Amino acid sequence: MARRRQPEEHENHERWLVSYADFITLLFAFFVVMYSISSINEGKYKILSDSLVGVFNQADRSVKPIPVGEERPRTTEPDVSQVDDPSGEALLRDTTTLDPLESIAQSIRDAFGELIDSDQLTVRGNELWVEIELSSSLLFPSGDALPNDLAFDLIAKVAKILAPFDNPIHVEGFTDNLPISTAKFPTNWELSAARAGSVVRMLAADGVAPSRLAAVGYGEFQPVADNATPEGRARNRRVVLVVSRNLDVRRSVTGTGSNNARPDAALRRAGTQTAPVTASSAQ
Repeated sequence: MARRRQPEEHENHERWLVSYADFITLLFAFFVVMYSISSINEGKYKILSDSLVGVFNQADRSVKPIPVGEERPRTTEPDVSQVDDPSGEALLRDTTTLDPLESIAQSIRDAFGELIDSDQLTVRGNELWVEIELSSSLLFPSGDALPNDLAFDLIAKVAKILAPFDNPIHVEGFTDNLPISTAKFPTNWELSAARAGSVVRMLAADGVAPSRLAAVGYGEFQPVADNATPEGRARNRRVVLVVSRNLDVRRSVTGTGSNNARPDAALRRAGTQTAPVTASSAQ
């Protein structure tokens, strides 16, 4: 009897697909694991970052003891043992800055010492207001109210000093007596008012509350020097920032300008009593 021939097995030419599918699956799983490891929870990371920044920026926490029992009320005077100046000079400087006008005047003197030495910036004061007088050449080209590049940096520094306070600010523009007649500025009235307005706009843009600001132009009619000389005319071309103690004081000097207003007269108009001088004049 003849042996029955076994049928030949069909050769599978697609067996490689199984290995390929396994490889793709493992590769996919690998990338999923890598992504999960590299993914950061931004919310938790920001909380951790802020906490670390807060800890390292507050160095005094490391020197203050942990209170045990009932904590005594805090006082406004710092502990002399925890300051670098045990002689008390720093404490004296802090107490002299309690008055806003004196604090502003001193901060301006500290920030602009070079300009004060060159007579391009002047700080004056009394019990009612502080004047910050700037030469127009620092802020504007001749015959124009468009600020130059230096003006933006200079006014930004002034605004940084004035912004934390609530005192009204009266910006006054002055010119010399040389006539001007252009389409933009028919007279010195318009030029002085436009320059004061430009300073007001820069102060507001740099963080000073607009409700505190006012601008006025006096033209050529309140000179502080003789217009017959170039030096005198240069002194008369100026912008003055008058920082008043309160709104009533600012209104009392608006009509005459700070150059002509006397402190005692302004006190009577404002309905206040005479107070000691707290903002000393510039040297």
